Amino acid sequence: MTSKLEERLADGYMQRYSGNPIITPADITPSAPGMEVVGAFNAAATRFRDEILLLLRVAERPITTDPDSVAFPLIEEKDGRSVLRRVEVRRTDPDVDASDPRAVVYKGCTYLSSISHLRLARSHDGYHFTIDPKPTILPSGLYERYGIEDPRISQIGDTYWITYTSVSELGITVSAITTQDWVNFQRRGVCLPPENKDVAIIPGILEAAASTGVGSSAHRYAMLHRPYTQSLGSTPDIWLAYSPDLVHWGEHYHVAGVRPRQWDSVRIGAGAPPLLTPDGWLELYHGANETNTYCLGLLLLDRTEPHRVLARSKEPFLAPSAPYEKSGFFGNVVFSCGWVAQDDGRIFLYYGAADESTAVAETSLAEAFAHLGLS
Repeated sequence: MTSKLEERLADGYMQRYSGNPIITPADITPSAPGMEVVGAFNAAATRFRDEILLLLRVAERPITTDPDSVAFPLIEEKDGRSVLRRVEVRRTDPDVDASDPRAVVYKGCTYLSSISHLRLARSHDGYHFTIDPKPTILPSGLYERYGIEDPRISQIGDTYWITYTSVSELGITVSAITTQDWVNFQRRGVCLPPENKDVAIIPGILEAAASTGVGSSAHRYAMLHRPYTQSLGSTPDIWLAYSPDLVHWGEHYHVAGVRPRQWDSVRIGAGAPPLLTPDGWLELYHGANETNTYCLGLLLLDRTEPHRVLARSKEPFLAPSAPYEKSGFFGNVVFSCGWVAQDDGRIFLYYGAADESTAVAETSLAEAFAHLGLS
């Protein structure tokens, strides 16, 4: 007779919830008239009091009834307020390229076909969520004209740090917002300039390293990030930076790179903020290959010097196989920005499926370490 653990290991160290997807675009009220929700995915996750909170990325686009037209949204500043503007162009216009569902190229400039904001969903059991009827955080200002995306939440003391991708014609940057009560929010501005994304702050103050410098009292915090430049054949890899105050970031280290001819051969990036274990920081990351198939893997990082990798997934921890993962707005994608460890040892892993909906899978530290070959 096989154990429950052995049965789940045979299923890829994961147990998908039978009620997946748990949140779909149809569950979300649009933020404004004339808009339709096309994605509710890539949610950050945390525990607050007696609830699990998801901070969803909600993608919306202007409704169009003319099949020969395509519309895209922009945020503009008007009288000191951020206002949503709709731009509609003809598909037959020689200056228009709408071949990619994620973007519209118009007169040589690339615009996103949808614009994203962040919205809270709440649950007592981790599976059934009540979604706020209005946006929690809307894009605002010059650096967010194309929207805000893919948040992560790290609790440090009694403050929750929300990092997210802020997008505009000036590039892809990383910004931060903090809250203590999930009612009042303080914008912290741009943390990292273009091109960067996939930031996950390690939740807590690092223990002092045996060596001086990294991880010492002068470098108490750390963040994983993903800079990218196309010069000299560089690839989108995971880096780490240290900070004394969560504001000034430096002492950057290359953590992990893409691996040719493997499942993470083209780009990788940090997923959920890491979990602290007796053996180090357990980090969830995403990787994509040449066919733009996105899978999830694991890294084990040193407890005091987390730029040092102790173990890494050889095969995906979770790969798209369910129908809602293989088909959607952008198929063959599983992408996570959040997981929540339960008191009973379970881990609820929340992930975006096909850039459209939100799903959940259950795992544990034992299964994660077995996947890494460390059991």
